[in-house]
Parts: sequence; structure tokens; C-alpha cells
Amino acid sequence: MVTRSPKSASSRKKPAVRRNTSKAATTSDSPRAQLAGFIAKYSPEVAAEGRAVLAKVRRIVPGAVELVYDNFNWLVVGFCPSERASEAVLSVVFTPRWITLCFLQNGPTLSDPGGLLRGSGKKVRSLRLESAKDLDRPAVRSLIQEALARAVVPIDRVGRSRLIIRSVSAKQRPRRP
Repeated sequence: MVTRSPKSASSRKKPAVRRNTSKAATTSDSPRAQLAGFIAKYSPEVAAEGRAVLAKVRRIVPGAVELVYDNFNWLVVGFCPSERASEAVLSVVFTPRWITLCFLQNGPTLSDPGGLLRGSGKKVRSLRLESAKDLDRPAVRSLIQEALARAVVPIDRVGRSRLIIRSVSAKQRPRRP
């Protein structure tokens, strides 16, 4: 009778990591190309509004590190001072029917006289955007500026912007209604 010793933990095969290999975006594409592929999964209307919202937020928050999560439920682009997701100040969330702007650090304590913010959590509040033009409204601009000013770690507005694909879920809910 031959007995074998159990394999050590370091010699066991690790499960294969599933990556997004769709034609829309592959891991060998640039981060911009991957993000474009993720956005292309949405309806033309949501995709167009999302691209417009991202362009405006990039102008409002120059120098931010953008962390992209194409997760099970949504596509999320966080605007951060560094590569640490916990430091994200804002995020743009693509859902199948609309785009949402999330205030991730001080949502409940932001000055919101117009009652625009939704949610009841301890940290996050959100604002459903009808269009990218909503970002030009004084009340919305004020919320964004206050969130940026009160960030735990400020975003260096003269720093170099970067786009980083952080996570792509192999299994996802449908991106179109």
C-alpha cells in the first residue's frame, strides 16, 4: 500500500481567474478601450448619457484616478485621489435605465437644501441624473464642490489622471432593460 502525503497549499492548483473576453473589450486592450467596451453593453441612450457624464466629471475633477469596476450589477467609475478605492470621493454608476452620481464619503452631511440626494446609509448618497446637463445645475455643482472640498484625502487637481480597470465580473446582470 502506497501512501501519499497531501499536497502542500503552495503546490495546489489555483482556480483560473475568469476575465472578460468579449469582443467589446479584452484584457489586452487599453483601459480606455476596455471602458468603451463596458459602456457599449448598455442601450445607446444610456451609453451616450454615461459618456457625456464621464466627460463632464473629468472636467470638474481633473487629476483624479478613475477606478473602473464592471461588476455583477453595474458599471462603476470611481473618482479618487489615489489607487485606493476607500478614498473615492465620487462615482458614476451605469444602470440599465439611468446614470447615477454617488457621493461616497460625506453624503449624509452634505448641504442639500433642494433635497436632491437619495439614500439613507451612513456614508453614501446618490443623485439620479436625467442627463449630463444636470451636472451644470448650480445645486448639483455645489454638492460636487462640497464633496471634493470635504474629502478625507483631497484629489490633486494638477495631478496626472489615470484610468485603472480594477474588476470585471465574469457573470453580470443584463445591461439593457
